[in-house]
Amino acid sequence: MDTKTEEIKAEEKVAEPKATEAKDVEVKAAGTKKAAVKKTAVKTETAKKETVKKAPAKTVAKKVEQKCEMHIQYAGKSYSQEDLVKIAKDVWKYDLKRKVGELSEVELYVKPEENKVYYVMNGEFTGSFDI
Repeated sequence: MDTKTEEIKAEEKVAEPKATEAKDVEVKAAGTKKAAVKKTAVKTETAKKETVKKAPAKTVAKKVEQKCEMHIQYAGKSYSQEDLVKIAKDVWKYDLKRKVGELSEVELYVKPEENKVYYVMNGEFTGSFDI
């Protein structure tokens, strides 16, 4: 019987500090409301920081440059887009007597039935050349 009574007393002693700790916390919280408000504000800020850290990082989408190749084939002839632009630059340089660096915009219109390419360069020079 002595061991049982000692165990019960030991359990009571262990349980008593828990009750006093809870009372102390209640008294401190009631006495200093400002401190409690500050503590909760700090806790919410740290909670926000934690949620930000846990959010997955956004991946930045890379712009993929689209590659385009155009080939015109007719009557046994074949021209690529680069070939036609090169001819247009030669027209700009030799026929129109302009510097290649001044050429900023080229629009080409291919009419295979006429064997011609019509052009508009820099929005104001128009003409055509044979292919």
